Amino acid sequence: VGRLGMTICYDLRFPSLFQALRAQGAELISVPAAFTRVTGEAHWEILLRARAIENQCMILAPAQVGRHGPTRRTWGHTLAVDGWGKVLAENADAVAALKVRVDAASLKNIRAQMPVLQHN
Repeated sequence: VGRLGMTICYDLRFPSLFQALRAQGAELISVPAAFTRVTGEAHWEILLRARAIENQCMILAPAQVGRHGPTRRTWGHTLAVDGWGKVLAENADAVAALKVRVDAASLKNIRAQMPVLQHN
């Protein structure tokens, strides 16, 4: 399918980590996370889409969802985002599998049309 870069939850806030993974050849980056309901609602999707766009990588972001004890709630919203920043699939508030098609040709085309890695 492609070269996979691995991150976790809070890493999403550090663009340089994603840039380093891309520089090492990542085409897909996994971001399993447990964002709280408050930070998830405010930042989850926008940060995932930004990391996908900046690095022209597909982002696969499985996310914990639900109540965890009396006070802790996680946001969920498992997402798959393509290298153009388009949300390909989402599980909003459920525990379920996502099925997405990885389009390696589209990713290669995006990178050829706008060679941000070389420009950086």
